Amino acid sequence: MSQHGTAIESPTAALGDPRAADNVEYDPSFASLREHSADLETTTEYGSPSYASEHRSRNADRTENALDHDFGPADYGHVETAVDAATDREMVCLDRQLGRHPDNTYVCRYYVPAEYSRIALAWAKLFEPAPADADPDFVTVQVPDADEVAVRVLPEEGFTAVLGTDYTGEAKKSFLRLFMFDAKRQGGLGLHAGTKRVRLQPGEDGASATGDGDGDLETVGQVFLGLSGTGKSTLTAHDLGLDDPEDATMLQDDVCALRPDGTVAGSEGEGLFIKTIGLDPDEQPDLHEAATHESAVLDNVDVADDGTVDFDSDAYTANARAVVLREHLPSADEEIDLPSVDQVFFITRNPAMPPLAKLSPEEAAAAFMLGESVQTSAGDPDSAGEAIRVVGTNPFIVGSEGEEGNRFRDLVADLDADAYLLNTGTVGDRDVGVDDTVTLLRAVSRGRVEWTDDPTTGLTVPGSVPGLDASRFDVGDALDDADERIADLRAERREYLAAFDDLDEAIRNAVY
Repeated sequence: MSQHGTAIESPTAALGDPRAADNVEYDPSFASLREHSADLETTTEYGSPSYASEHRSRNADRTENALDHDFGPADYGHVETAVDAATDREMVCLDRQLGRHPDNTYVCRYYVPAEYSRIALAWAKLFEPAPADADPDFVTVQVPDADEVAVRVLPEEGFTAVLGTDYTGEAKKSFLRLFMFDAKRQGGLGLHAGTKRVRLQPGEDGASATGDGDGDLETVGQVFLGLSGTGKSTLTAHDLGLDDPEDATMLQDDVCALRPDGTVAGSEGEGLFIKTIGLDPDEQPDLHEAATHESAVLDNVDVADDGTVDFDSDAYTANARAVVLREHLPSADEEIDLPSVDQVFFITRNPAMPPLAKLSPEEAAAAFMLGESVQTSAGDPDSAGEAIRVVGTNPFIVGSEGEEGNRFRDLVADLDADAYLLNTGTVGDRDVGVDDTVTLLRAVSRGRVEWTDDPTTGLTVPGSVPGLDASRFDVGDALDDADERIADLRAERREYLAAFDDLDEAIRNAVY
C-alpha cells in the first residue's frame, strides 16, 4: 500500500506513457475527436458542432483538494478509480500547453473515455499544442460515467480525478486551478480574472498609465476580477469605443497569474469558454462573431434540428457555453501576457454599491476577500441571482484564503496599481448598462474622472465623468433606506472577514 492508502504510489507514474498504451488514442486530431462524437452532435447553421451534456455546471460541493481537506481512503479511492479507468478503458489522451510566460508555462495531459471525445474536443481548443515528447506538469483523468460525482485534487502531484460529471468546465478548471496554485508558490497570485491592454494618445485627454508606451501611445494594463456571468468577458473584449490609433485589446478572459514583477501571465492561448445566453451581436459583436464561426464548439446551447441557433434560449441551462478560438475574436491580441498592471477592477452586482469606486490597497484587499456578487448558473443554477461572497471571486483557491488577501494587498501596493470597484448590475433600482460601464472605463483609462467622497458609502466615487451623469447613480438617492442598509452591510462584511484568522488586521479595518 502507498502512503495514500491505495495501491497507487503516484497516479501520473501509474498511467505510464500514453503513446505506448494499447488502450489510448494519443493526440487525435480535432476531426477525429468530432468523428468519435458524431452520434451526439447537432450541426449548427454555421457548420460547428453542438453538444448537450448531462451535467451543465461545476460541482463545487463535490470538489476537494488534499491540502485543504483531510483525504482518507475514500478520497484516494476516487483517484484510483480514475487511474484504473485510464489504464483499462478505451481512452483518448491529449497534451496541451498552458501559458507562455517562461516561469508559468505547463504541459497539461488530459484523459477521457473515447465515447466522451466531445469534451476533449472543446477542452483542447482552449490551449496550444504542447512540445513533442514533453512530460506533463499537470494530469487530469475525467470519467463522466463513474458511479459517484467527485472531483479530487492532489495539488503537490499536479493530478486531478474528475468523476461522474461530463461538464467541459470541470476539465478546463482542473488545470487552471493548478496553474493558480503554482503562481502562489512562486510569490505571485493566481487570479480568476481577465486582462486587457488599452493604448491611448498621451496628453490632456490621454492615458492614465504607468506601463510601457507603444510608439506615441501610452499603455494602460487592466485586470478584471469577477465571477462567471458578471460581465468579465464582455468588458475584457469591449473596444471601449476607441478609434485608431487608439485601441483596447483582450489578452486573457478567465485566469491569469499576477507576478511580483507586475507581469500578468496568461493561461489560455488558443480559445475562450464563453457564456452564450443573451449573446448580442450589437452589444457583444466580437464574442458573437467568434461564437458563430464554424470552428466554435457549442455546449448546451439551444440548437434546433435544422441547425438554427438560439442564444437567447435557456432550454438546456442558463449556463450555455461555447468554446471560441482567439483567432476569430477581433478584440483578442496575439499575446496573452500583460507586461505590467496599472488598474485592477472588482466586478460586483451589489445594488448598494456605486457603479465605480476607487479603493486604497487595504480596501482593495477587503474587496478581494469579500468577492461580492450574485450567484450565476456557472456555479449553482439553483441559486442563480442570489447574493454571494467568494474570496477573490475565485472558487478555485488552493491553500489559505486569508493569505491570498494579504498577498493581493502587498502586490497592489508594491506595484503601485490603482484598484476599483465596478458595479455592473444596478444601483438601487437604477440599471447600470454596458454603455454606462464602458463610459466609466474609458474615462478611468484616460484619467479623466474627478473623484469625490460619498457620504453614504464612505467610498471615493466619481463626481464628474465625461459623457455620464454621475449623480444618477448616487447610492443615497437611488437606494431605499440607504444609511441603514449600508450600516447593515458593513456589519455583515466585518463579521465575514473576522472568520479569516490569518487575514491582516489592517485589511479587516478597511471594510467599506
